[in-house]
Amino acid sequence: MADPFSSSSETVIQRVVDVSLKENTPAEKLVELYQITKTCAFISEHHFGKVALQFPDELLVDSAAVAAEIERNSRAKTFILGDTSYGSCCVDEIAAEHIGADCIVHYGNACLSPSKRLPVMYVFEKRTLDMEKCAASFRELYADTQTHILLLYDVNYDHAIGDLLTLLSPEYPNLVATELVVEGENCYSHARINKETRPSEDDNSQTICQFGRRFSLKSGSSLTDYRMFYVGPEGATLRNFMMTWNRCLFCSFDPASMTGRVESVNVNRALMKRYYAIERAKDANVVGILVGTLGVADYLAIIQQLKETLHRAGKKSYMFAMGKLNVPKLANFLEIDIFVLIACPENSLLDSSMFYKPVVTPFEMEVACNRKREWSEEYVTDFRHLLPGSGGQSHVPMADQQEGDDETDVSLITGALRSRNLLSAEPVVSSFGSSVVLRNQTMTVADANSAATFLAGRSWRGLEQKLGETPVVKAVQGRRGIAIAYEDEGAS
Repeated sequence: MADPFSSSSETVIQRVVDVSLKENTPAEKLVELYQITKTCAFISEHHFGKVALQFPDELLVDSAAVAAEIERNSRAKTFILGDTSYGSCCVDEIAAEHIGADCIVHYGNACLSPSKRLPVMYVFEKRTLDMEKCAASFRELYADTQTHILLLYDVNYDHAIGDLLTLLSPEYPNLVATELVVEGENCYSHARINKETRPSEDDNSQTICQFGRRFSLKSGSSLTDYRMFYVGPEGATLRNFMMTWNRCLFCSFDPASMTGRVESVNVNRALMKRYYAIERAKDANVVGILVGTLGVADYLAIIQQLKETLHRAGKKSYMFAMGKLNVPKLANFLEIDIFVLIACPENSLLDSSMFYKPVVTPFEMEVACNRKREWSEEYVTDFRHLLPGSGGQSHVPMADQQEGDDETDVSLITGALRSRNLLSAEPVVSSFGSSVVLRNQTMTVADANSAATFLAGRSWRGLEQKLGETPVVKAVQGRRGIAIAYEDEGAS
């Protein structure tokens, strides 16, 4: 009888592993589902020669068929982009530029963050929505028909919102629907709400455009007067809305489970977790700036602003570009006290409980470093709002350093005193070989132990070439087979 716990190299190589795969979309539904006719019209209208088709992992099964259909109906050459370096909700402009693409067609879920390099067209999935059950859940959650309600939804249910409003608008006169918009002249989308679903825009109404959604509030009202109803699954999109508009009551309807509920992410508890991360950021001396996007507009500007803010706060900063984050990657840098992630709003709120060091957002780091910015009910997930200029609606300039200004406070983490004084605008200059450096003109000193000195003290520094030191040896034949049973090993 063969030993069930041992295998020969031949049987292991021939072993078949059952993997469940998503079935291909039938050919008759492919054209409608992926908007191929309109996509080809878009390509022909702008005379694009090379087109990058960006698919999320769950839609890659249809990518080859979609690419072949587009090439058959247009003169363009298509290239399939999969396994994006960062979140699949963002446009991967860098990968598209590597193949010299003229435009990008982005499929599936999208955060609608603006991009600048290439023209982009969005094609959303048309996921199924049970209108009657969604409307019944809405009526149950909001029994008062006079309630002011803002209707939000996942982009993949955009095609069904018009019909949903047809059912609800006659009963709820204060129901306001959002409209999907894509910022930038080079962005296009086939998903548009019908005219009757557009929010009313009169001279006294207040129009808000945020996170790729545009809506108008009735005159004399503010966003806090509205309750939210979200159509879509629980995930990053809903979490981003709830953290940003944390003073509003949220209800949701999940089309997959066809159930509605009052959302109680415990936003307050979530905000307290973020506040704890801010306290860790105040204690940090060495900060790692994680580049989590290469496509969102103005990401270089926020990196530069963060570097200046950290320098003036007396903190050292190092920049990392490592693609998708995981625990082993960040664990390689023990000298970093805390990381700040530059990403789109939906990917910024990373749960860092599994990481060895906290990961915060640019807004949280600014709260830790800028005395003029206070922790309040406002929470900013879109880093572009922190930049100066017309778009920076939440920009707060750094406090100026005054002579003799050396404020201290108590760390809520360690209980120790810490200095909150800022560096002057001039760069710090220290003498060679000195163990201390001047932090500012008040003669406060700081330990010069930096990440560089920590790295220099490591016993292992990585792979080194050692040119000319390694002897050259003749190649010899190695073992054959697999580690569990090499061919030259006798049976035990």
